[in-house]
Amino acid sequence: MELFHGVNVDWLGKKWYFLGFSLIFSIAGIVSMGMHWAKIGSPVPLGVDFRGGTQIQVQFQQTPDANLIRQATEAAGVRDAKIQTYGGGGTNEMLISLPEQTNEAALDAGRTQIENALRTHYNNPFTVRNVQVVGPTVGHQLERQAGLATLYSLLGMLIYLWFRFQLIYGVAAVVAVFHDTLITVGIFALLDKEISLTVIAAILTLVGYSMNDTIVVFDRIRENLRLSRREPLPDLVNRSINQTLSRTVLTSGLTFLTVLSLYIFGGQVLNGFSFALVVGILIGTYSSIAVAAPMLVAWQEWRSGSGKGVALPAAKRSKA
Repeated sequence: MELFHGVNVDWLGKKWYFLGFSLIFSIAGIVSMGMHWAKIGSPVPLGVDFRGGTQIQVQFQQTPDANLIRQATEAAGVRDAKIQTYGGGGTNEMLISLPEQTNEAALDAGRTQIENALRTHYNNPFTVRNVQVVGPTVGHQLERQAGLATLYSLLGMLIYLWFRFQLIYGVAAVVAVFHDTLITVGIFALLDKEISLTVIAAILTLVGYSMNDTIVVFDRIRENLRLSRREPLPDLVNRSINQTLSRTVLTSGLTFLTVLSLYIFGGQVLNGFSFALVVGILIGTYSSIAVAAPMLVAWQEWRSGSGKGVALPAAKRSKA
């Protein structure tokens, strides 16, 4: 199915606009992450999975008041508790998070402290729906493993593309995916949204999704190089992007609508996961066109300017 016929957009002619867009969001994200680092010692707000602590999901019989709950916890000696609405309207659920404890024995006492505080100082019957307790040691291990998982996935894709295409294709694709990850995490920092294990899963998902989108464009570029060796590379790359535009809009558009529905109707549990996918699919689709492909042209122009010639490989002829 082809949505667009005869598309002739000069994508590379708009590369400076794309570069400006990427720089603005990248720098804003980096600055925000730096501010978080100075404030909390981490580039982004971390969920209880990583920072360690106690997180209690409580459902009340009547509509809860966050300010009164905070007063109740402080009256019971529980300091710096984070209290936020959980679930959709009408569920009467609140999420109460205690800060990281250096003493792991104190984590189990957190639930008891919260329950006693609510029973003694807050007159609203409640039920504890869920309790999540993570020690600081486990939390730091999960944080390290999540970072390594992302790094290894990028390295593995670079090696695959090196052998499947050529090193420059792999470098361009990995830079584009790193760009996607940086902007996505930066947006979490800008919006002060927590990074949890489910968000890391979403980021790894968008790494694969963005890489697949980029490979489709690269494969068409290689095929067109075989058919049109004398065509200027910028024109060839523009034509390749335009030829794959229908496929990009169909796959990315339908996936985006799916994760957008998940973000709107999925509830608080899936909020971080679906939000990361919503942002990641938009940025990943954009980077396949605006970051990865222009890098190939820039590399070719650098090679030509240094007298080293053009070395972008074309697709091999299929055997009859």
